[in-house]
Amino acid sequence: MASEHRSVPIGEQANKSQLERALSSETFRDWYQERQYRENIENGTPYFNESDHVPDPERHSPSKLLRCHRRLFYQDYNAPEEQPDPDGIFWVGSKFEEEIIFPFLRDAVTGQNTYVQNSIWIDYTIETSADDLQLKGETDPVIVDADGSPILPTEIKTKRSVKDLSSPNRAHRAQLHAYLVGLSEKFDIDLTTGVILYGSRRSLDITTFHVEFDADFWRDIVLEWAVDHTEYRINQRLPPADPMTGWECDFCSYCERCGEGNRHFSEKGPAGLLTRFTAYPREKLIEYLEAYSNAKLTPSLAFEYEELANKYGVYDWECPQCFGTYAWDALGWDGDVTQPPRCPRCAEDGSVSLLHGPNPDDQINRGDKNETK
Repeated sequence: MASEHRSVPIGEQANKSQLERALSSETFRDWYQERQYRENIENGTPYFNESDHVPDPERHSPSKLLRCHRRLFYQDYNAPEEQPDPDGIFWVGSKFEEEIIFPFLRDAVTGQNTYVQNSIWIDYTIETSADDLQLKGETDPVIVDADGSPILPTEIKTKRSVKDLSSPNRAHRAQLHAYLVGLSEKFDIDLTTGVILYGSRRSLDITTFHVEFDADFWRDIVLEWAVDHTEYRINQRLPPADPMTGWECDFCSYCERCGEGNRHFSEKGPAGLLTRFTAYPREKLIEYLEAYSNAKLTPSLAFEYEELANKYGVYDWECPQCFGTYAWDALGWDGDVTQPPRCPRCAEDGSVSLLHGPNPDDQINRGDKNETK
């Protein structure tokens, strides 16, 4: 769903206060989300705008191969994200590819009868021991001949620094292997070599690695990973947390849900909001609420985002001792999640019982997932 962009008139009649209101983080956020929404439609990928989109278990994107199984499982099932998207890094990476590397390849690398194509779409199926797997995605720039047939695919990545790189990232190798296989099938050729190019976001220095297709790596590592992930999805079984590096945990949008954060949660499934966790970014919280037909805010989140309470509703407080329930705003609580409200009924009996919202697994029926609101 498109964001509700609030335009502010800027023209001869605009006054200073209107201009100041227009120059706000909220206006920028709404404008940027609306821009992304329109670009997805213009690029022929409107399904990226669907907050309830769940990919088929057999479908894999080259850019997600060998990533942490649990992180992708959460992502596949629209678990509420705990961090905003790193759009700035994505934007820099896109501009680096389009405005620096593509001209570099065109002007300084290619020669007579060789050219650079922005990207090539691949979509192919591979038979495996478990199922037929689909790999679908778009390559980075590809050096092609005069007929448009691929000669050398590339994978472009940006990093803060490339000074100490001695080998390419394993997931980037997997991504390039997926391109080699897909392009070979699409054009009926035998591509065996590609290039992974890393560029520094700070210095614009580059480091390149020439990668030869490794059949053992493709079969025993990449495809086995894809088979495992498909089986986790088909069986709807929470996968193990298996990040490639600590870096993947540090920047994961599901760190608390997984149990690697600081709030003492442990291995939660993808459905439901974490109790007494209020750090969800507003836009990610809305995406989650739109993805589920009967989703509501937890009581603690209703205090954090009171403007969303009327639209989406709020779960009641629950007492684990007497099983009483109370409306989220009926107890005079101040919103301090470190000191949740006490159950009034239990207090009358001389005992102390702290209230909480419903557990994540109890908030939403898996059968209700992705129904239309």
